[in-house]
Amino acid sequence: MTPSSRTVVPPAVAATIADRLLWHTAPGTRVVRHTIDRAGPVDMDLPDERAVQAACGLMHVHGRATGGPAPLAVDYASVVAGVLAAQGATAVAIGRARGLELREVRTSVAQGALLAVGQYLAAATATEGDGPPEPTACAGGLATLDTCDGTRVELETLDPLAWREFWIRLGVPPALAGRGWLPFQQRFATAVCPLPGELREAVRRRTPAELRAVACDTGVSLLVVGSDPAPAVHPAPWRLTPAPDAHPRRPVPAPAPAGPGTGATPSLPLAGLRVVESTRRVQGPLAGHVLRMLGAEVIRIEPPGGDPMRWLPPLAGGTSARFTALNAGKRVVEADLATAGGRDTVRALAAEADVFVHNWAPGKAGRLGLDAADLSAARPALVYAWASGFGDTLGDRPPLGTDYLAQVHGGLAAAVRPADEPPAPSLMTLTDVLGGLVCAQGVLAALAARERTGRGCRVDSSLISAAALIPRPAHRVRWTPLDRPLRTADGHLYLGAEARARPEAVHRLLAPADFAALTTEECAGRLAAAGLTATPVHTDLAALADDPAFKAAVAPPDPVIGHARPHAPWEFA
Repeated sequence: MTPSSRTVVPPAVAATIADRLLWHTAPGTRVVRHTIDRAGPVDMDLPDERAVQAACGLMHVHGRATGGPAPLAVDYASVVAGVLAAQGATAVAIGRARGLELREVRTSVAQGALLAVGQYLAAATATEGDGPPEPTACAGGLATLDTCDGTRVELETLDPLAWREFWIRLGVPPALAGRGWLPFQQRFATAVCPLPGELREAVRRRTPAELRAVACDTGVSLLVVGSDPAPAVHPAPWRLTPAPDAHPRRPVPAPAPAGPGTGATPSLPLAGLRVVESTRRVQGPLAGHVLRMLGAEVIRIEPPGGDPMRWLPPLAGGTSARFTALNAGKRVVEADLATAGGRDTVRALAAEADVFVHNWAPGKAGRLGLDAADLSAARPALVYAWASGFGDTLGDRPPLGTDYLAQVHGGLAAAVRPADEPPAPSLMTLTDVLGGLVCAQGVLAALAARERTGRGCRVDSSLISAAALIPRPAHRVRWTPLDRPLRTADGHLYLGAEARARPEAVHRLLAPADFAALTTEECAGRLAAAGLTATPVHTDLAALADDPAFKAAVAPPDPVIGHARPHAPWEFA
């Protein structure tokens, strides 16, 4: 498809998010030209947010837990694209200040969507194929549970012993409780959680108060899932705290040619900068991944023997595909932070770094002697970033800072689903991805400030501050049958905005029985002949990676990285 044949509708949500973040970043970044379109390098007509969700796999991943592809009822891909545009514009401003000849940046909503499904795409295309098959849609695959009075609750724990004890206290046999642990923990990777029915029944026999008491006694986090889509709190995307100006300034390094094995790219805005990260799971590693794609050298601190997530199947090139989706290209240094020697290793690395990023639990940095004040003493120009779950929004004892609890507390559990569905978090890791991107933008804001002042900065961001970025209506949206993907003889089709607004025209062209009898291509052809757009829904991520329309947006598996992955989501000029 030629660019001139595409439907051109500026993505207003993405532009608004970009402008808001650039206003929050630093003076000067708003003058950098940044362009956001819908499809970018994807060779398809993607006229709106829902078309992007359908084409780029978001509907597929989000819908796994409820039986089939389903739209997110918020403009999630557009928000991601807005953050990417702000990142690109801020990086251009940093590169200019450091002598690089950069003028503008371009990104797209489709590239934001592909970045968001990057881990799922990696797992679906892993070349070694040694893991379990890709999860299929499961109508009972949500982790949200119903109590005896109809209240919905979300549990969280990363401790299998706490999980086991919680269910034993509810009268569930230990072996049965154990059967639920694997799907519960794997839901972060699979976006589906087929818990044994006996566990759901055990919760259904209890009141919320009884469940809270058991959760408190066993160390499990429990939140009630409300129906109000509004965020419970409205924190700023990030908070910058300048380091004390009590030391002589060191010059900020200019871009330099990348040395062998550094992973840096000299033509990119952050070339010559060094990032040290001590992170795990998704939010923190994704922040480092973004900074690496912008040209920085990234050094990753892992425990002796390596991060256990490296061996989570499926594997590609001997390493977990999901892990390399976020950590490829980073240099690894092993250090045991429980020992003085390991902590000294961190201090030595930070003393030669421009950025230090972690997503440790609240209070851990202070206990280790590795908080911002500790590391800035040796490196006053250091940008020190903490990517947390809830920051300081929930007091001294917040629940576990994981994606799904952030969705609950941030109102997304209600906002991502229409009013005729019970509220529940999406099992696609929405806030983990957005939280990593917001952390990276906070780091870029601090680097931009450092170019002006020479001083380092502490950056605080969180999953909950990322969730608050997503616009949503005051009340949960109401959908018609045409607002959901329509099943065809060989897949699903999502109708464009005009077709959804004209159900009588759609029904004249295609009766419900026609959709079931005709292929996706045939249905789309009939609608197109009447001037109505529709987008095929990708429900096979491996096939998406092989689709010629995505050739310029998705890199195929190769001998170095044995899975497909999205190309960097910016084009600089």
